[in-house]
Amino acid sequence: MKTYLIISQIIYLLFIIPWLFIWGISFMAFDSGVSAGAILFVTVIGVYPLVAIASSIIAWVFHKRKARAAAIINLIPLLWVLGIGGPVFYINVF
Repeated sequence: MKTYLIISQIIYLLFIIPWLFIWGISFMAFDSGVSAGAILFVTVIGVYPLVAIASSIIAWVFHKRKARAAAIINLIPLLWVLGIGGPVFYINVF
């Protein structure tokens, strides 16, 4: 379990580098004016580091007593990686 937590959190840390670029260009959502959709879009992208840190801390707290819960909680940042990184990767490769 410790190995899984360490490896997955290193991967989440490595995804901070492309996140900086994606977060920076996400502000282009405001090019056509301020709207609730643009604010939500930038906010969802902007909270990735906070979610990654919070889920890492909670997973380490649970890792001894509730290993399954720790594994599930540690997968939460993967929603950002796959939900945002997947389409961005697809657009750039194909």
